[in-house]
Amino acid sequence: MLEITLTFEDGTRQVHAAAPPVCIGRAPQCAVRIANWRVGKQHARLLRQGGGIVLEDLGTLSGTLVNGERVATHGPLQAQDRVLIGPCQIQVRDMADAAQAYKAHGVADEAAAVAQTPSAPVPAQAPAASAWLPYRRSLHAALLQALDLRRRDVAGMSDQALREEARRLLDELVDREPDLPEHLDRALLCRMVLDEAVGLGPLETLLADPGITEIMVNRHDEVYVERAGRLSRHDTAFSSEQAVRGVIDRIVAPLGRRIDESSPMVDARLPDGSRVNAVIPPIALRGASLTIRKFPVRRLHMPDLVGMGSLSEAMAQLLALCVRRRKSIIVSGGTGSGKTTLLNILSNAIPEDERIVTIEDAAELRLGHAHLVSLEARPPNLEGRGRVEIRDLVRIALRMRPDRIVVGECRGAEAFDMLTAMNTGHEGSLTTLHANSPRDALSRLEAMTLMAGLDLPLAVVREHIASSVDIVVQQARLAQGQRVVTDIIEITGMESGRIQLQDLFRYEPGRGFVDSGMRPVFMEGDMP
Repeated sequence: MLEITLTFEDGTRQVHAAAPPVCIGRAPQCAVRIANWRVGKQHARLLRQGGGIVLEDLGTLSGTLVNGERVATHGPLQAQDRVLIGPCQIQVRDMADAAQAYKAHGVADEAAAVAQTPSAPVPAQAPAASAWLPYRRSLHAALLQALDLRRRDVAGMSDQALREEARRLLDELVDREPDLPEHLDRALLCRMVLDEAVGLGPLETLLADPGITEIMVNRHDEVYVERAGRLSRHDTAFSSEQAVRGVIDRIVAPLGRRIDESSPMVDARLPDGSRVNAVIPPIALRGASLTIRKFPVRRLHMPDLVGMGSLSEAMAQLLALCVRRRKSIIVSGGTGSGKTTLLNILSNAIPEDERIVTIEDAAELRLGHAHLVSLEARPPNLEGRGRVEIRDLVRIALRMRPDRIVVGECRGAEAFDMLTAMNTGHEGSLTTLHANSPRDALSRLEAMTLMAGLDLPLAVVREHIASSVDIVVQQARLAQGQRVVTDIIEITGMESGRIQLQDLFRYEPGRGFVDSGMRPVFMEGDMP
């Protein structure tokens, strides 16, 4: 016999008991019926094969997902496997001794037959994550109502005071809740509800895990994490869409930012510096989405990257020399390739007696210099006023007597102002941008410079880039998750209207880091 638990999107649960083969679909004759248009008449089938239970999709349009991946057949199924069919998540348990389990669901005849044969007691299992959801959802709503946050001076309360009051009210609610099963860990349930109501919910545990570098909430019940460069689905979940929205509001409110239907996306940061991006409906079609990029607790240095195999010792020495010699550097790469991490490490080579001004859309740089000014862009207010763009901050920074300007990321017309700063007495400045190769990085710089609306000829733009930028460092994340510096190139000038590049180092699969043997132009006067 099989115990089949259905958990629907609204939190309701159904438990079915049936002997394989078990047909799942919306047709009345199906042993497990799911009356929903996203479910086929005969959607999937559970079979016993080779001593285990195998799930077979019956060729439906919407498909059958197991642990987030679409499957045609999958098996043997494990108790922790999450099967998604239409609007509900399904868990399957093969009940070898189901006497007690099936009595609870009214299958008396089957239970009596099984009870005649003595067997060893089945150890109690912790409930699946989905089993907590209905209780978390109801307690969360009740706690918010009890707190009546709209009538309290939350801004005037410390986090500890608010949490203590919420804990007291939650204990009262749990004591009055008659439907809580005895096997549920009430202390853990209270902590989960409390985190969602006045904290960051399931994110609290994920943020505390040093092995996780990125957290991606696709919707309230779908959370992915990145470990060692690889993505995997995590078994945690928010209790509801409302809980996700509440967490987003608690992140952005202290920063003076807002997110609502008129402004449905926002960039923010956590107190520890982690970068946050949030998107809500109507542009997020599946519900509120949240992405958090974590940064190492300990400041990394160049030997750390060498030890991790991200670059060679010779490459590290060259980059440190470029920074000390005030060469303007662009770090290029794709999303999650490690551009910001490398930028932070390169800044370690800047002399302590120099004044640095950092400019970011959402502050995430972690420079350790004492003589540092950090500027952050600002979105418009409710009236559409007060917007401060990165381009405005670059122009302001030029009046602050900086020795170096560090722009977290160039995305638009601010590239022209950044290049101008590099070419007018602020050599050795650093920035990042998204591109697939060093040559693509220069093409993006050209396009972003033209966005400034100055109607400059392309030849003039290229000349401007060639005279402003010295080094382009290309980052990439390999298929196995490792982040490496794939290219270090030097810009040597212009020839026939084209920017000339010189390879200094490159990464080749199978060979590793290769020295081109070329000596940088700025070192030609040095002793051999």
